[in-house]
Amino acid sequence: MIIAPAYEPAALAVLRAKKNLRLIEMAQGLKSTDEWRMRSVGFGSLLMQERDSVAFDANEWKVVTQRPPTQQEWKAMVFGQKVCKHVKSNAIVYVGMDRTLGIGAGQMSRVDASRIAVRKAQDAGLSLAGSVVCSDAFFPFADGLLAAAASGATAAIQPGGSVRDEEVIAAADASGVAMVFTGNRHFRH
Repeated sequence: MIIAPAYEPAALAVLRAKKNLRLIEMAQGLKSTDEWRMRSVGFGSLLMQERDSVAFDANEWKVVTQRPPTQQEWKAMVFGQKVCKHVKSNAIVYVGMDRTLGIGAGQMSRVDASRIAVRKAQDAGLSLAGSVVCSDAFFPFADGLLAAAASGATAAIQPGGSVRDEEVIAAADASGVAMVFTGNRHFRH
């Protein structure tokens, strides 16, 4: 695939003769709007992404573990979702009822994002005991949930939707972690 601002006719003739080659001409003069975010991703390229403007309704969230969240954990989940939505993917956010404790983002691994969030909380002298871990996307494996529990999280909120949801729910149940599925993934580049 070749993406360029424009192509000379002679260059197009040569490139079109190549097998399995895709040619894309970059749009010029694009601007961010209320519905779309636009930012440079280097090499003269732009990323356009729909703004995450979905208003969530905690009444539509689904408790998927044997233990439901306590009232304090539920309040922390609502707060944490507001924070998590604005963090770069793959976001892991540890929160208390009214404050952010640690944030990890932009990693290929959810476990690595969690480790960063834990380290940030520790560096700030904050305890994660009794915290809620919020994830912008599903936990693809139980290891991320188990790492959060080992760090002190007692509840987790995530969109759900992994082929391994049942494995992650079982790990939460075995760890005594309350978990809620929102059904709505945040994804911010």
